[in-house]
This record gives sequence, structure tokens and C-alpha cells, in this order.
Amino acid sequence: MTALNATSPETLAQLLPSLHERFERFQQAGLNLDLTRGKPCPAQLDLSSPMLTLVAENDYRAADGTDCRNYGGLDGLPEAKALFADYMGVERDEVIIGGNASLTVMYDTFMRAMLMGVGTGEPPWSQLPRVRFLCPSPGYDRHFAICANLGIEMLPVDMTSEGPDMDTVERLVAEDEAIKGIWCVPIFSNPTGDVYSDETVERLAQMPTRAADFRIFWDNAYAVHHFAGDPPTQAHILTACKAAGVPERPLLFGSTSKIAFPGGGLALMAGSARNMDWVRGQLFFQTIGPDKLNQLRHVRFFRDLDGIRQHMQKHAAIVRPRFEAVETILRRELAGKGIADWTRPRGGYFVSFNTQDGCAQAVVAMAREAGVKLTPAGATYPLGKDPRDRNIRIAPTFASLEDVEAAVEVLAVCTQIVTIEKQPTT
Repeated sequence: MTALNATSPETLAQLLPSLHERFERFQQAGLNLDLTRGKPCPAQLDLSSPMLTLVAENDYRAADGTDCRNYGGLDGLPEAKALFADYMGVERDEVIIGGNASLTVMYDTFMRAMLMGVGTGEPPWSQLPRVRFLCPSPGYDRHFAICANLGIEMLPVDMTSEGPDMDTVERLVAEDEAIKGIWCVPIFSNPTGDVYSDETVERLAQMPTRAADFRIFWDNAYAVHHFAGDPPTQAHILTACKAAGVPERPLLFGSTSKIAFPGGGLALMAGSARNMDWVRGQLFFQTIGPDKLNQLRHVRFFRDLDGIRQHMQKHAAIVRPRFEAVETILRRELAGKGIADWTRPRGGYFVSFNTQDGCAQAVVAMAREAGVKLTPAGATYPLGKDPRDRNIRIAPTFASLEDVEAAVEVLAVCTQIVTIEKQPTT
């Protein structure tokens, strides 16, 4: 690839006028496009609309006769636990079905750790002089926001195509007892779309940790969200940790928010039977039971794990063209110029786009001037601080295909203008 900073000043001067002309046309078009968040589009939501009629006025009982309108069922309906134990790859006593948001469950899990510890006899984290968490980056901004809200110090760890840089992870957790855990999005990581390798899973399970209460927060948000090629396979983190003699290390999370309805899905938590018993003991004081009517709707709609997979094939048919458009336009505009690189995910909700160092904030600001909203530069790093100011998360699922094409073209043009104008010309 030929880097623009190796191009002659004369060539640079020739490129800029046409790029600025295109940018001015974008401004004149009155665009109002938003690629900031990974939301399902209306067509994806329509796929689950039949779920809304699956619990009728006189048909609200679970398989065992439970009246789902009433209190009870602290950790989920038996048939819901069976379905989502399969989904999470665990036993039925190792899963809890919660409310509608896995983010809430993750926040609650942190709060329990802060106030009461993690059930191992170690002190609550809030009583310690320092609590630190490893944050593979670029990563999920909402994970980092939880830590920031609770005053937990975040340590960025570089992401690789196989997961977090495990040499760094192993070194840090072995030497610092203040490091209490690590955030992980193991399949179609947010935003890179990478899938953790089996070796990474095994190393996370087997690594010695200075902190006896070290926890892996395993957010499998995109477990079935593939849209290209065969579904990925991956060693199971709980199985690996059991084999390594640390069954309490992983805490697994998931949801149906991007399978059924965001805001109307189910939150899932899984882990060792001992961990889940600990959580159930705390839930007793927090709730008298979840929304069992919603659980019943999910079970009747999906029926089994194959039903979920078939449903997600319909999602894939909707989102695949959007990701293909991102790849086509970025390749057309930027390939061979040496000014940007980006991921080509096989699933998930994002594309991770890297400018040259020091350009991302300027690119996002310039795109906004043309009517295109992008996730703020730096959002994929703890405290919003990308040390290289280069990463931009592209979220193509919600916008129409035409809007995705227009927005990504704006991004590509802005990237070229900002990069060229930052290059020395003498």
C-alpha cells in the first residue's frame, strides 16, 4: 500500500480540490444520517412482531401450570431456563433469566461485588484501597462507563484478531492483586468483530491471578449474530475454567435484545452453580420475580435453540447488505492509499475503522458538518481517550442501505481530506 504521506506535494494538491467539491455537495444535500449506535432496524424488529400475540387473555400459563401474571419464579420459568441454558451452553442450575437488559444485570453484578464481594470470603471491592479492571480496547463504551461510574480504574489492553493481548493480560493479573477482572466480548467483539481463539479462552482460564476473587465478565452479546460464512466455534469459557480448577472465575452474560426486541427482550446470566446460588441469594432481596409473561412469549416463539438460529438467519439477510456496502465503499475510496484500515467482520453489529494517528476526532467533526453523525472518536477506549486518536466505530445496522452508503462515502471523503491536510507539503 502507498501511504499518502509519501505522495508528492503536487499530487496532494491535485487531490484536495475534487475532495472538497464532493464535501461541499454533501453539505448542500442537507444530509441527516446517524451511524452512532448499534440498533436493529425496523425490518429486524418486524421479524419478532408475532411474539406479541403469543400470550393471550386466557392463555398465560407456563408448562407446569404457573400463572405467569403473578409473582414468583425468581430465576426464570423452567422452560425458559431450559431454552437459554442451551443458548448459553450451561446446565439449568447455572443460568438465571432476568429482566430486559443485560447491561442492568452486569451493573448489578458490579454493585454486589462492590458492596458484598463475590461470595468467596474476600472483602467487598469498595473496601479496598484500589480496584482495577482490564479493558480490551477498542471495546464497548458501556462496559467502560460502568467502571467509570463506580470509580474503578481501567487498564486498556490491546485487542488482537484472537482476543486481548494475552501476554499483557497474563503479566498484569499475575503481579497486581488490585486487578479484579477483565471485560470480554468473545464472539464478534465490539467494535472489531473479532472472535476469541480457543487458545485465548484456555489462557484466560488457566492464567494465575494475584487476586483470589478475579472475575471474567464474559458478555456474549453477539453469540448468534453471524451474517457471513459458517457460524464461529469457540471453546466454552466455563468448561475451560472448571477444567483449570477455577469454576467461579467466569460470569457470563447475554440477552435477546438484538434477537427479539431491544427494551423488550430477556437478560441472561450464567456461571458455576455456586456463583448462581450466590446471585439468587441476593436477588431474593431485590425482586419477587421477573416478567414471566415475556419469558413465556420467548419460549413459545423460539421453541428451541434451532428456532433461535433460524430466526437469526432472517436477521442476517437484512444486515448483510449493509456491511457489504461499508466494505465496498471503503475499498473503492481508500484501498491502496495507506491512510486507513478497517475490519471485515463476519457477524456482530460494528465495523472498526482506523484513521492515521491523530485524525479520528477531526474526521468525526468534519463528517458532522456534512450531516453525518458517527460514534465519538475515542468512545471505544476507557474514559473516551484513544491514545492514538484513530479509532472510529461504524454502526451500519439501523440506517437504510442507501443512508449507509451515503454516510460511509462521507466518512471516506472526510478521512482523505483530514489526512492530506495534516501531511507536510514541503
